[in-house]
Amino acid sequence: MNTIDKLEAKSLKEIPSFKSGDTVAVSYKIKEGDKERIQIFEGIVISKSGGSIRETFTVRKISYGIGTERIFPVHSKQIDKIEVKKKGRVRRAKLYYIRGLSKKASRIKESLK
Repeated sequence: MNTIDKLEAKSLKEIPSFKSGDTVAVSYKIKEGDKERIQIFEGIVISKSGGSIRETFTVRKISYGIGTERIFPVHSKQIDKIEVKKKGRVRRAKLYYIRGLSKKASRIKESLK
């Protein structure tokens, strides 16, 4: 194990297991002026990419009829916690096709496992 791998191993966080199609609630820290608060972004994971310390995932939610996507680095210090709300059952790793669907059509079947 080289020096870079050792440094990366220190920065890795314990996260729950999730994949594309799962509904997650991401609590992340927002700094406004001198105050810091935690905001929750809940939606469907439409993609995961990267590995180790560089791993990211994209969450999509529809708020007031407008689709919003946010990319989160998994091991960021700004993320307080990741909570898996529902396990989805999908056949694709990247769910970009959901962008073109309406809110009702973009629902994902729930996994029974």
